Amino acid sequence: MKNIFNLRTTSVDTKAIQATIERALIAAGLDTTSGLMRQTTRTIRQALRVAEQEADNSVVMPFETLPAAKQVGVGVDGDSVVVPPAIAVGDALKPAGTFQRHEFVSAMGRLSYKLYVPPAPTDMPLPIVVMLHGCTQSADDFAAGTQMNRLAQAHGFLVVYPEQGTHANPSKCWNWFNPQDQMRERGEPSLLAGVVQQVIQLHSADPRRIFVAGLSAGAAMALVLSETYPELIAGVGVHSGLPYGSASDVVSAMSVMKGGKSRIGGLKEMMGSKLQPCRTALQAVPIIIFHGDRDHTVQHSNGVTIAQQAREAHEAIRDCKALPAHTTQGKATGGRGFSRTVYADDTGLLPIELWTVHGAGHAWSGGDASGSYTDPAGPDASAQMVRFFLSLPLSPSS
Repeated sequence: MKNIFNLRTTSVDTKAIQATIERALIAAGLDTTSGLMRQTTRTIRQALRVAEQEADNSVVMPFETLPAAKQVGVGVDGDSVVVPPAIAVGDALKPAGTFQRHEFVSAMGRLSYKLYVPPAPTDMPLPIVVMLHGCTQSADDFAAGTQMNRLAQAHGFLVVYPEQGTHANPSKCWNWFNPQDQMRERGEPSLLAGVVQQVIQLHSADPRRIFVAGLSAGAAMALVLSETYPELIAGVGVHSGLPYGSASDVVSAMSVMKGGKSRIGGLKEMMGSKLQPCRTALQAVPIIIFHGDRDHTVQHSNGVTIAQQAREAHEAIRDCKALPAHTTQGKATGGRGFSRTVYADDTGLLPIELWTVHGAGHAWSGGDASGSYTDPAGPDASAQMVRFFLSLPLSPSS
């Protein structure tokens, strides 16, 4: 096989060793693609690569790659349904991209962020996926847990990880509940939009394919960004998040998190504008939602409300005509069951997906154990979000 890294041939046949070990594990009836054995297999691979690297006296090895995850479900009416596969990373090794820290500064303040740039330069402008971490997390922690860089490496898009500082919030939470941080050209939405514009300019990214996703407080802020800068955001991924405009201070935020009454009814007053009929959200942005039904930090009812909010926004542009929904059931390779509800328009496009992960708590579904707040047993939220984002039609250029 051609040596794609131009490295010297070594006496350590790591591929043969790895294949032998994995065959032995499979023969013993052990699933090497999920749970503890997945982590064990990954550790073996890493150890073998280190051995090969040391023998070859070579450079830092590239990011690992992930196998495709097959997810087959059964429809709620009993018919067999195959869930659209997530975009998966191929088995071939690829050189690592760059992962560097940057900073954006404006009149609203300053915001640090890390940027992953995939290898293999292309003449085509790349999409951007903005990843907003949860409370207590960092950019590196969130990147490790979601493994979004691997997908970016395989499919060619930039990943931006804005990082909340303790000066803004002692727990490093995004302040999604503060009124000034829920408005355009104010607070954190302004800083995040500025980061996106900076990356677009520096890397000639595609302004029509800017997506944002987040976990918990990061998911709530992802919604805020999509509502306040809809011309910038083409799609949003919400994991264990909270509805836009549902809180106005810490007390109301805690109440909503626990499943209490949200402040959506007061959104009109907060925004200083009259909402259109049948709409409790301002913008009809395509959205994919993940939420565990055993989440006791941010109750699952919040994910349902987010889906309803998005549905009303999309129905408002359809003269309040109902957006048809269809729900299927399935089981991830990691073992967790899930329900997936899709809302499709007359053209067959899916502007809304709601994934309920059964038995899951407050954690990124299908995430890697090397990061905090992850649940490796669930369906791969990162891959499904990328699949959803890249399948969307191009938005009008900003």
